[in-house]
Amino acid sequence: MTNKRYGRVGDSPIIGAGNYADNETVAVSATGSGEMFIRTLTAFNIAAQVKYQKLPLEQAAQNALDEVKSINGSGGVIVLDKSGNYTMSFNSEGMYRGTIGNDGKPLVAIYKD
Repeated sequence: MTNKRYGRVGDSPIIGAGNYADNETVAVSATGSGEMFIRTLTAFNIAAQVKYQKLPLEQAAQNALDEVKSINGSGGVIVLDKSGNYTMSFNSEGMYRGTIGNDGKPLVAIYKD
């Protein structure tokens, strides 16, 4: 983030907020308004929705990002399950992201399609 406060603590290094992994559910990596991701435990929130509500990755990610947005936060997540399914969801204008499909072709994007 540009113009961030000196000494700002972000979400990325905090387990449950900016990252979370569980062999039974998903692995999540987040970026964005760190404090809002911390307050909503975004990464763990997604894993819990997948585990307990059996929600699809996309829906769980969107629900968590809606909660972040409700307190004026923005950002995105990359979510991967044990079968290789993934979503790269965000509620900001764009998010740098990329993947390589089963066909070996890379996909790189910033903005929504």
